[in-house]
Amino acid sequence: MKHRLGCLVTVLVAAMGAVSAQPPNVLLLVSDDCRAVQGCYGAPALTPKIDRLAQRGLRFDRAYCQYPLCNPSRASFLTGLRPDTTKVSENQTFFRDVRPQTVTLPQLFKNNGYFVARVGKLYHYGVPKQIGTDGLDDPVSWEERYNPRGRDCDDEDKIFSIITGEKATVARGTGNYGGTLSWLAAEGDDIEQTDGKIAREACRLLREHKDKPFFLAVGFFRPHTPYVSPKKYFGLYPQEQLALAQVPAGDREGKPAAALTVTPPHYGMDEAQQRTVKQAYLASVSFMDTQFGIVLDELEKQGLAQNTVVVFISDHGYHLGEHGQWQKMTVFEEAARVPLIIAAPGMKAAGQATGRLAELVDVYPTLADLCGLKAPADLEGTSLRPLLDEPARAWKQGAFTQVIHGRKGGRIDGKKGKAAAALGRSVRTERYRYTEWNEGQDGAELYDHTTDPRELRNLAAEPKYAAVVQELKALLRGGWQAARPQ
Repeated sequence: MKHRLGCLVTVLVAAMGAVSAQPPNVLLLVSDDCRAVQGCYGAPALTPKIDRLAQRGLRFDRAYCQYPLCNPSRASFLTGLRPDTTKVSENQTFFRDVRPQTVTLPQLFKNNGYFVARVGKLYHYGVPKQIGTDGLDDPVSWEERYNPRGRDCDDEDKIFSIITGEKATVARGTGNYGGTLSWLAAEGDDIEQTDGKIAREACRLLREHKDKPFFLAVGFFRPHTPYVSPKKYFGLYPQEQLALAQVPAGDREGKPAAALTVTPPHYGMDEAQQRTVKQAYLASVSFMDTQFGIVLDELEKQGLAQNTVVVFISDHGYHLGEHGQWQKMTVFEEAARVPLIIAAPGMKAAGQATGRLAELVDVYPTLADLCGLKAPADLEGTSLRPLLDEPARAWKQGAFTQVIHGRKGGRIDGKKGKAAAALGRSVRTERYRYTEWNEGQDGAELYDHTTDPRELRNLAAEPKYAAVVQELKALLRGGWQAARPQ
């Protein structure tokens, strides 16, 4: 009897060991055009679901995109390569036209036996000629792909431009409004909207594939314009209570012309219009947060949370009036900075925050590291895994963001397109941001975030900061390789 009992205990211990040895799952949650505006960042958006994830993960307070536009950023973090390597600098180029042999982040997991699927927007799509297809999606990255469509796509005749007050111009059935600041306080329930359908489809996949290691990528469309969410979310943000970004005298005048993309400031919007934008944007953030929570709740309901790495990011940041700017395509803090939260099994820094620098290009090597997969040797990011246990340790010296203004088409090298093209390259340290336009020929910027977190005073030409400029110039020219952790 004792012998049989001993054998049974041995079998049970072995079985428990086998369960704990199962590779971690991955749930990658991506928001579109969402700045670090969540409550856990001390910002005004009501985001209890994302805040809950931060309570069991590590919040990165200095995380940055590599390019403040959808397609270049997504091509970068899904390949683990920077824009200079992918050659993607606008919303039309497909990265495989340049690098056909690249093994993407989801593809690595698929090649290693994971069930790999995406729901919603991961790679960019929405280019008019590709509507009705998967756009710039990468078929070999996934086993299954789903593109839910909600009534926000069918209610396009109700969506109006905030600037003109007229119906927003859009090709029927596409949902593609480009840069139009447009909005709709929608009728109906969350489930009727595209993001609501994305959340429910993600939950179905969690239920049906919980018995095998999975990599599930869920891409929400909000808060990208048009800012569409059910009416109840607008009620969370009374317009009269919303603070507007101020543009002090001399702010824009002290910056290189190439740095500013919105003329006149605020597109000429008055304060009432600006409050409409901010209300609609924050409402969309809260709507997205609710859908985010539905997926997290399903993860927990299925008993998967303890063995799943959960990552929340946005593709880039967003301006809400700072410097008179709106939306993206700058290398100011508001457009370059992104939310990043990682919750991983066994991490020691759960519920903490770190001020160490992180980049979206780091997500690929981090997930490969956490799941024990051998990442491609050509990745251009750094695994953030050490920070999940020791968030105050010494880390990389700079985070890099770049953008091109003033040209049509062409590659990142700027040899095609308008002669007036302005290439901006920016490096963010824990204290400073330093930016050059066309290698300094069209101006430079230096901001000290200890005294000027709003980047109002450009110090680049002030003699007392000459040594700082030279140091950061060398860091910018040295690039990401020279800035890596020692």
